[in-house]
Amino acid sequence: MTKMRKPTIRDVAKVAGVSTATVSKFMNAQQSFSEPVESKIREAIDQLGYQQNFMARAVATGKTGAIGLGVLDICNPHYTNVVKGANRIALERNYSLLVVDLDENQRQIKQRLQTLITRVDGLLISGRLSDEVIDWLTELRIPVVFIGHPFRTGVISVGMDVKLTIDILANYLIQQQLKSIAYVGYSGANWNSVRIAELKSIFADHDIKFIEYNVEEPTVEAAERIASKVLLSNHRADAIIACNDQVAIGLMGQARQFGVRIPQDIAIAGIDNNPISKHVNPSLTTIDTRGQDLGEMAIKKVLDLIEGKTVISREDLDPELVIRESTKRI
Repeated sequence: MTKMRKPTIRDVAKVAGVSTATVSKFMNAQQSFSEPVESKIREAIDQLGYQQNFMARAVATGKTGAIGLGVLDICNPHYTNVVKGANRIALERNYSLLVVDLDENQRQIKQRLQTLITRVDGLLISGRLSDEVIDWLTELRIPVVFIGHPFRTGVISVGMDVKLTIDILANYLIQQQLKSIAYVGYSGANWNSVRIAELKSIFADHDIKFIEYNVEEPTVEAAERIASKVLLSNHRADAIIACNDQVAIGLMGQARQFGVRIPQDIAIAGIDNNPISKHVNPSLTTIDTRGQDLGEMAIKKVLDLIEGKTVISREDLDPELVIRESTKRI
């Protein structure tokens, strides 16, 4: 039985009626051609079922055609949005996106990233890292862009203004003439202390009592464990700002179990605008931190750096308040 020969780049060029150099430049995104020429190449690729040999491409061009993305917790919908946004641009630019779940494990982060960087042309990092790991990443020979990490010299990053994010949500709640507001934070995050300081300052100016809580991790389960302390206290707040939507949803589920009505007895708001936040009951008021947009912006920076272009070291997107039922007092 004769084994069917795999189509080659020469076969694609012959069917498309162009040179092998034209097909190669098109496949490797090295040059743009007229729409008729590019259409002929795409049709030839589809007709022949041609698949590029990425190992050969890496040897010939010195490029892998892949971008790496390390996220802190792939189960967190915020990071899922980041992946979705980055992957959309990667596909448009003929790159593959390789995703690694860093799994909130600081001791193994460097090891996991070391495995990834040998296979990619550039790297995106979305998550909390130690200064040691950040210093190591900035010394790599491939472009690295951080998502959400605060600005520092020598680091290229995209993110969202932490103070502005919390200001928008706090000022919205202030308008409801509340006497006390609690913040359920996560001390393991670098933005946590910034948020707390900003909330204390804002509420002090409006004579609103500020109550502070902390979860062991920013998850639904961790929120459920602290819920009785937050929701059944004799000094329960009139409203809660949760550090993210996951924590807010965990508190809302337990409030239902405790017979605490939302928003009549207590208002709850989150941060992130995860897809599920509009489907819980009541729907969750939140701040949209625009994960998909951050993913898109970050990978565009990496691709520009790969092409030798100059990029702005830090860019922030504006957060957006999404008002839903969980804070609408009757």
